[in-house]
Amino acid sequence: MRYFLIITALVLSPGMLTAQSDRTEVRRGNQAFSRERYATAELEYRRALEKDSTSVTAHYNLNNAKYKQDRYEQAEDGLKARMDSLVHPEQRADAFHNLGNAQLMQKKYAESIDSYKESLRLRPRDMETKSNLAYAQKMLKEQEEQEQNQEQDEQEQDDQEQDQNQDNQNQNQDEKEQEAPPKITPQSALQMLEAMQQKERETQERISIEKAKAQQQQRSGRNW
Repeated sequence: MRYFLIITALVLSPGMLTAQSDRTEVRRGNQAFSRERYATAELEYRRALEKDSTSVTAHYNLNNAKYKQDRYEQAEDGLKARMDSLVHPEQRADAFHNLGNAQLMQKKYAESIDSYKESLRLRPRDMETKSNLAYAQKMLKEQEEQEQNQEQDEQEQDDQEQDQNQDNQNQNQDEKEQEAPPKITPQSALQMLEAMQQKERETQERISIEKAKAQQQQRSGRNW
């Protein structure tokens, strides 16, 4: 994945280099950058900015050094903040390309697609930007499909849990119904009460008869 760097002596137009004092540090930074010594490059770009805080070159290349150190969010924020200061179409195309790269590495696929498209509007024939755009579009599609599948799995899991809860509720209801005493209608209760009273009357009559027999025996006494 190509990442563009502004080389002060070759790319920038004279009108953009209002300060001369930062050129030495920028060159040193570019040399360190080309040797993949990105922390050293960052230090040199920061020194250039200490001399001239408005240096477009130093700001732009500083964000590239951050990107190369996997500080993608910082690179993205820095490029966005300085985008308006880039007026040359080629430089803006480079900046949007690099911005798309920083967003792509953060899996901000939709945003990276927009950045690559902006770069291609300025430089339509850039094949690497087109390649990066196609890759970002592919990754966005896969991301959306994955999210959709995840939502579907979560919905199916929720449905299963609801079904399980309903089964548990039905089972608990069945158990309660089995444990609960049978319901008695008023007519059945009256019949049961009358049966109990009848049984009690029969018992009392039997007791009375037995008492009468006992008293009769006592009155008859024993023979002499």
